[in-house]
Amino acid sequence: MNAYVFPGQGAQYVGMGKDLYEKSPRAKEMFQKANSLLKFKITDIMFDGTEDDLKQTNVTQPAIFLHSVILAAVKGDEFKPDMVAGHSLGEFSALVANGVLTFEDGLKLVAKRAAAMQKACEIEPSTMAAILGLSDEEVERICGNIHEVVVPANYNSPGQLVISGSIAGIEKAIEKCTEAGAKRALILKVGGAFHSPLMEPARLELGEAINLTKFNKGICPIYQNVTGQSVNDPEIIKNNLVKQLTSPVRWTKTMQNMLADGANKIIEVGPGTVLQGLFKKIDRKVETMSAEF
Repeated sequence: MNAYVFPGQGAQYVGMGKDLYEKSPRAKEMFQKANSLLKFKITDIMFDGTEDDLKQTNVTQPAIFLHSVILAAVKGDEFKPDMVAGHSLGEFSALVANGVLTFEDGLKLVAKRAAAMQKACEIEPSTMAAILGLSDEEVERICGNIHEVVVPANYNSPGQLVISGSIAGIEKAIEKCTEAGAKRALILKVGGAFHSPLMEPARLELGEAINLTKFNKGICPIYQNVTGQSVNDPEIIKNNLVKQLTSPVRWTKTMQNMLADGANKIIEVGPGTVLQGLFKKIDRKVETMSAEF
């Protein structure tokens, strides 16, 4: 069974999507439509901008979304998913590729999400950190004993967990995790505490937009971040998408469930190969590949 997976923030690179734009009339049309909807030429930044320009949340999120969704669209009849999933932002890409959302509605929601998250980041200084080499339970215990906002945010693979919270909370957690024997504990270069209670203002703002948007039944199930379980009911998908901003990304559970449900080929759609590497940590024998145009 074919499992198509879509990357999240951090997978961007200068020049992303340029080949698609130059070689596919359909891709060019979709990129130009995106420029119009966003009211700025995101293609200029994606194709020829600087890394710093591309790192801005209001650019990064729609850029990765566009690269992923347009790549899936130009695959045409070759795009035959039995199941889909997306890491954080990638969940929106998966929903468009899967037919739950239209391209236009998906892009509007991603732009709204990016702007709302940026605002939430500016309310209180916050950050995230990667913890490697400790069990999930040990990291959860450490976070639970710190009297600051600090929570598990991304369960990326066994032994790799990203935490999220206030600056003081993250610094304390890094100290405690290092004492507990973590192989690495390092602060990430991100704009704020994604997938934590500090994103509550963004959750409320995005929730209103999601609830006003039409969601269709997908062509196959999506395994959502909040639960790691397969879903095909539009209302449940909506509710989970709203919760996603303040809840952890349960990617380990997502991968385990997709494999248990019969996935034997993992196709990553969008920039980078990070998700393929994470699947290999669950099952070294699983076939992984990048979608190519």
